[in-house]
Amino acid sequence: MNHSPADRPADLPADDPAGDVGDRPADSPADHSGSRPADGPAKDPGDRPAACPVGAPELFTWEFATDPYPAYAWLREHSPVHRTALPSGVEAWLVTRYADARQALADGRLSKNPAHHAEPAHAKGKTGIPGERKAELMTHLLNIDPPDHTRLRRLVSKAFTPRRVAAFAPRVQELTDRLIDRFITEGKADLIHDFAFPLPIYAICDLLGVPREDQDDFRDWAGMMIRHGGGPRGGVARSVKKMRGYLAELIHRKRENPGDDLISGLIRASDHGEHLTENEAAAMAFILLFAGFETTVNLIGNGVYALLRNPVQRERLHLSLDAGETGLLETGIEELLRYDGPVELATWRFATEPLTLGGQDIAAGDPVLVVLAAADRDPERFENPDTLDLARRDNQHLGYGHGIHYCLGAPLARLEGQTALATLLRRLPDLRLAVEPTDLRWRGGLIMRGLRTLPVEFAPGVPTTRGDALSTL
Repeated sequence: MNHSPADRPADLPADDPAGDVGDRPADSPADHSGSRPADGPAKDPGDRPAACPVGAPELFTWEFATDPYPAYAWLREHSPVHRTALPSGVEAWLVTRYADARQALADGRLSKNPAHHAEPAHAKGKTGIPGERKAELMTHLLNIDPPDHTRLRRLVSKAFTPRRVAAFAPRVQELTDRLIDRFITEGKADLIHDFAFPLPIYAICDLLGVPREDQDDFRDWAGMMIRHGGGPRGGVARSVKKMRGYLAELIHRKRENPGDDLISGLIRASDHGEHLTENEAAAMAFILLFAGFETTVNLIGNGVYALLRNPVQRERLHLSLDAGETGLLETGIEELLRYDGPVELATWRFATEPLTLGGQDIAAGDPVLVVLAAADRDPERFENPDTLDLARRDNQHLGYGHGIHYCLGAPLARLEGQTALATLLRRLPDLRLAVEPTDLRWRGGLIMRGLRTLPVEFAPGVPTTRGDALSTL
């Protein structure tokens, strides 16, 4: 199942994000590279090359990025724990069956710490967020194991509480309405650029306590992070460095003048007298921001697209919302996460000892990638898995991860997703695709799954906010 660089989507990133706030959605941010062809020498052919079962589908092409589910169905049936060479040159195991995926996500022998990767020289630095090592941002929940993970998660949980997220609901609704107000009179929009991207970045900035006058900088840095190969080489690492410098300054200001925001909460958080260090606070703020926006961009984009492609389900949800009901919206968000979720693969894990997974022997030091998108379409676990059913009740999907790395940001993701979809359906009832589905392009990436653009049309409407208020969020 090897592939040539020529067959690979041109912008499969070296810069893709995802995982713990994210295995997100678990303690998650965004990726983790593994996607560009290796710059260094090829691996020794005798060094356990990836097996290629007869009939194996091609991975990491544009066709695969558009619809990976047939390939994942083949892997589930014929090679459920499958060793392959990634576009970066790194070899890893892909876990595709639900039972194996759930086991792997909770298996303590699979470490989140990249130090356990038995990586060859040409793979150095290709299994994490570009620039995070140099920016001293490694001490976050995506990269550590117990007991450090236990301590950090406990401290962060004291600040990032469900109560704080629930109290944030009015601001999310305000942002949602104001963003729609900006394009509702036009009768058309790109829902990714105009709505799904700015909503979570402004929301997480507000939650963290980033001043309004600085939030456009964060939007620029975040935009570079999800442009992947479409941006200048090294752009992600430079954006990470700029964000790290800004967070250090902001944390210093919050120590002097704390507020009722998440960064101030992280600084105040204490467990038996122990506090987050400066680097830990910066790394956690970074990962919450990084994980907190691209997953929601994709949840909204993929979710709206799925509803537009399934008009019966969309109409069912619309009628439910018109009747003042929320039950179908709540189960619907979970189903959209299962059906075509924002995180395609959970972030990197590394075997700390030889182990067997799904009948396959895995050597110590080998990278393991759990394919959430494949596991959540497993017919052994879900009835009619390729059918979108917003009322699905037996839906223990893995979109938020499982085990100790279960998504810390799940309540925020649910809030933003439910608010965005409900408001779009209410205010743009005749929303429709402005292009053929075959004209849409998916962002290349290893961890995340999301559309580049989502052009839509609708009958022009009236803004809820008038005058100068439209120019600010």
